Amino acid sequence: MTRTDSVVAIYPGSFDPITLGHEDVVHRTLRVADRIVVAVAHTATQSKELLFTVDERLEMIREVFEDEGNIEVTSFSGLLVDFARDLGAHFIVRGLRAVSDFEYEFQMAQMNRELWHEFETVFLTPDAKYSFLSASLVREVSRLGGDISRFVSPTVLQRLEEKHGE
Repeated sequence: MTRTDSVVAIYPGSFDPITLGHEDVVHRTLRVADRIVVAVAHTATQSKELLFTVDERLEMIREVFEDEGNIEVTSFSGLLVDFARDLGAHFIVRGLRAVSDFEYEFQMAQMNRELWHEFETVFLTPDAKYSFLSASLVREVSRLGGDISRFVSPTVLQRLEEKHGE
């Protein structure tokens, strides 16, 4: 089987902030896609207290992946399936850290499938060393002065330190 068009994946989320677990999922996605679009949502699907603005998150993510030409960073609002269709994406990728993530992600995948029957969601697990890691945990530990340097890239660490006045 010969493929003539490039396979495009979308990795949507709030990425507040992007963690090494997110980065791991992006790189794993590139094993099955030619290009990935990391898409920061203007509105969260779950209620979250955000630390960074959408523009700040986009900037951070672009810095993290600045040397990788097959990773695009953008934002979107509205329905993910509409954004994906407009972009010509082939599938959504979602990271699953634990069984507790599955129920919510499964519901979202099913709803997206109902909205656009041909669209697929692919679930990837991060490396085991990131299986517990979430952006909300990173925000909280950082806010309380804990060392998060093992969980985020240096550029993100710097931004978190600036936010918390360290």
